[in-house]
Amino acid sequence: MGVAADIVIIVVAALLGALLAQRLRQPLILGYILAGIVVGPHTGGVTVGDIHEIELLAEIGVALLLFALGLEFSLNELKPVRAIALFGTPVQILLTMGLGYGLGRYLGWPAASALWLGAMISLSSTMVTLKTLMSRGLMGTLSSRVMIGMLVVQDLAVVPMMIILPQLSSPEVDLSLMAIAVVKSALFLVLMLVLGRRILPWLLGQVAQWGSRELFILAVTAIGLGVGYATYLFGLSFAFGAFAAGMVLSESDYGHQALSDIIPLRDIFGLLFFTSVGMLLDPVFLFENGRRILALVLVIAIGKGSVFSVLARLFGYVNIIPIAVGVGLFQVGEFAFVLARVGLEAGALGQDMYSLVLAVSVSSMVLTPFASALAAPLYALRKRLFKQEPLQTVNIPSSGLQDHVVIAGGGRVGQHIAQVLTRLSVPFVIIELSHQRLVECKNAGFPVIYGDMIQATVIDVSQIHAARLLLVTTPSLVVSQSIVQQVHRVRPELHIIARATAADQARILYESGVYMAVLPEMEAGLEIARQALVHLDIPAAVIQQYTDAVRQEIYAPIYESSPDDHLLAKLDNIRNMLEITWVTLAAGSPLVSSSIKEAAVRTRTGASVVAIIHGRQFQANPGAEYLFQDGDLVAVVGNQQERNAFKRLAGAV
Repeated sequence: MGVAADIVIIVVAALLGALLAQRLRQPLILGYILAGIVVGPHTGGVTVGDIHEIELLAEIGVALLLFALGLEFSLNELKPVRAIALFGTPVQILLTMGLGYGLGRYLGWPAASALWLGAMISLSSTMVTLKTLMSRGLMGTLSSRVMIGMLVVQDLAVVPMMIILPQLSSPEVDLSLMAIAVVKSALFLVLMLVLGRRILPWLLGQVAQWGSRELFILAVTAIGLGVGYATYLFGLSFAFGAFAAGMVLSESDYGHQALSDIIPLRDIFGLLFFTSVGMLLDPVFLFENGRRILALVLVIAIGKGSVFSVLARLFGYVNIIPIAVGVGLFQVGEFAFVLARVGLEAGALGQDMYSLVLAVSVSSMVLTPFASALAAPLYALRKRLFKQEPLQTVNIPSSGLQDHVVIAGGGRVGQHIAQVLTRLSVPFVIIELSHQRLVECKNAGFPVIYGDMIQATVIDVSQIHAARLLLVTTPSLVVSQSIVQQVHRVRPELHIIARATAADQARILYESGVYMAVLPEMEAGLEIARQALVHLDIPAAVIQQYTDAVRQEIYAPIYESSPDDHLLAKLDNIRNMLEITWVTLAAGSPLVSSSIKEAAVRTRTGASVVAIIHGRQFQANPGAEYLFQDGDLVAVVGNQQERNAFKRLAGAV
């Protein structure tokens, strides 16, 4: 079966490795790399026959990963990190090359070989970094955008490196080749930004009109890989071309659908890449040179990570970001394999040097998920040891915050609330941890604080002591409980309204001390059902009775499960507020021809008339002089007894 058998072996081994990693609560990529070692040529048992063919297929995985990355991040989204990406990354590359050159000379390598070592360790792994960020749910954070922006520039730097380094290794240096590489990269970017933005979305739009999902997936894949191959023929990186194609498509109306369609294909080819990395590792070489490899990995991790952290701080990034960038990008990337192969062919590297670089690269990749997980503990340690840095705030009124509403979470729910409060001129401030949402709130003109509402510093900056209300919009129960706990330490009497995804979650939030828990999914479902029943010409009164019954059924477990009198009182109040009954006045109703005042509705029943529909006319909050008419659909609010009393008064029962 040839390469087909190799793929089957790799997929089965990767599955077993992934299951083991999942069982040990580790990232799946570690399982893929372990599977690669097991089926690689350096171990016995079942072995892949043709590693070179697998490496070629793995390049498609890298290209599809960068294509998907381009689909997720538009050029506009990269603007906030363009300074550190465009100016900081070249500095990082030069500094890390200096570190690698020093290490090479210390190991006794010739100057040219030491320079190759510096170039190889200066590049980080896009594949490993993205997978680690995805597995930890950190995509979209500001630290992830800084990393991705710098990785993109690093990938661009590979092209001139592959041209310049062999030239520097030879006695005769041709500067014209360097200039050609720069011109090619610039010309390609211009073509993609000018022509690609018009042609590729138009092409995808034509395919989408035919309504064939299979054809759409094929078109998306062909665009990503096709543009990548075109850039390869152009003398540039295959993966870089795929990334540029993704960025262009992300600006179109089909970006989200293209991303969702390409993800399964990306993951399958991605595992080929990681297993191929594992196959490069020789356990015997690792054992014999273990101390030297470990020492090199430690020096590179500390030195390179420090360079990233210091640069991030110098470019104005604070709090956890410098640490996250340092521990996230310290590893030696997959392009080191490519450079190492070129250096081997150019005679600048010997076989031992080549093996040592591969071992260091793969070892650093394996350590990346563990190192990335240290960001939060290291940040907590630094906060204890050093003075805290100021928080980033946007659009905060010059007069400060007073009698305002604090909105914890600037997502869609939080932004909808902000729009309503803005129209009503109610002062508020949003607390948001995601940089993307921070930018969205900033562009909308909302006052926003960048930070975690659980942190005491953020609570203090939000002026919670002067706030009138706290709204928690996050769907996470754990986060909501932590916010309630931390805020009530400062303002135990402050009313908190929190979002809940289920009745059980609402009950827990009430027990945690929230004033009110709202179930938006349940309310949305009821509204959709109500609209459907209206479309089916079901009488409005019947619809209202149905929705009231559903609400009572859903809220009943919360109501009945707690013996806390205070909680029961709040729930009872909520239930009453939610219940509205619609009553149709028949021709013989005692209320017909009487005004609301004459009927003494409030006095005799306790219920309040809040709306009347007659024919196609809707009247909210009718006045006391309104005369009831035959066929009126009357909306009343009150508790169950009061609404039943109104029905009896209207002759509806």
